[in-house]
Amino acid sequence: MGKFNLHEYDDIMDLPHYTSPNRRRMPSIDRAAQFAPFAALAGYDADVLEAARVTHQKLILTEDMKEILDRKQRMLAEIIDEQPEITVTYFVPDLRKAGGSYQTVTGNLKIIDEYEQMLVMTNGKSISIADVISIDSEVLEHGIE
Repeated sequence: MGKFNLHEYDDIMDLPHYTSPNRRRMPSIDRAAQFAPFAALAGYDADVLEAARVTHQKLILTEDMKEILDRKQRMLAEIIDEQPEITVTYFVPDLRKAGGSYQTVTGNLKIIDEYEQMLVMTNGKSISIADVISIDSEVLEHGIE
């Protein structure tokens, strides 16, 4: 393989671009499209992104943590008519792979559904009590922990 000569094409560099007398020149957008990459493996990019997406394992609460959550729920049940503002952090299982993520939501508590084991917010959001890892509220700051 020889060394590239920088001046090897000097004699043709200033010549006009060849244009066929029999065919129209292809528009730039069409010329660009023929060089666009094609996906030989349909869905491969999505699979790579999905594999790279991080999920977390659900935390297992200690007995002390469960007791604190139970006390907070009992206190909230006593003042449920006031629809207290609470901040809840809870686990959301991932629908596509093992694990999930933790989400935090702030809103007013409407009911604690003992039968379904759900916290129901005034905006209609329902949160499974089994997935809750923390509940915080100004009304709970006294007497808990």
